[in-house]
Amino acid sequence: MTKTPRFEPVQPIRAYQRIVEQVEDQLARGELTPGQRLPSERELVSQFAVSRSTVREALRVLESNGVVRSRAGDPNGPEVLPFSQVALRRQLVRLARVDELTLSELIGFRMIMDGAAIQVASRLRTPEQLDELEATLVAMRDAIDVDFDAFSLADLAFHELIARISRNTLIQTCNEVVRGVVLGLISDKIAHAPNSRALMLESLHHHAEVVDAIRDGNGHAAARIARQNMYDYYAGYVPDADQETLQALIED
Repeated sequence: MTKTPRFEPVQPIRAYQRIVEQVEDQLARGELTPGQRLPSERELVSQFAVSRSTVREALRVLESNGVVRSRAGDPNGPEVLPFSQVALRRQLVRLARVDELTLSELIGFRMIMDGAAIQVASRLRTPEQLDELEATLVAMRDAIDVDFDAFSLADLAFHELIARISRNTLIQTCNEVVRGVVLGLISDKIAHAPNSRALMLESLHHHAEVVDAIRDGNGHAAARIARQNMYDYYAGYVPDADQETLQALIED
């Protein structure tokens, strides 16, 4: 029989957050597993020594985060859900948007993760996937004559394909989230920059170089070119004091 989880009483100030932390901590330690049930709402009120409204707020947050599922009228406690990319993406978006993370940190993360994905993809790619990569270059080239939004979508397709080729779901999810947050911060500036077309053309050139390196199986070169491309594309929007960190990622 599965052991019923036990929780510690919490302080009443913002107590629902402490409840959320305890549940997520037990999940991290493996003391709670997907498919398992939390105690009933009444039992949670007793264990945490808080009001029913506090427990309900905690459960609402946990459900919003994709951690548990509650059904109206269900006599059992909330069900612990299995890992979900949707839940992970939601948490990553929340993390990436906090004030403590700078644009430089977000861009640096993308340079690291995207470079790693490209290096792996250069080893795992198939001839058919190389053809797909070539097709994304054509789409990017055509999009330059449309607008920045069209080019951005074509660029996204390129990076999503790279992530799929790398066979790493976590890289794919992290890159998608961070890329979206970065572009949310500066896409308008890029789209209306006087050299916007030149930036897109240069980015396309770098992407073509990446594909050439992947075709040659030179993962190190492909990753270096990709990081250089991101630096060239985004560094101008980063304060001078923060650029040193990004420069370290493009130096061999």
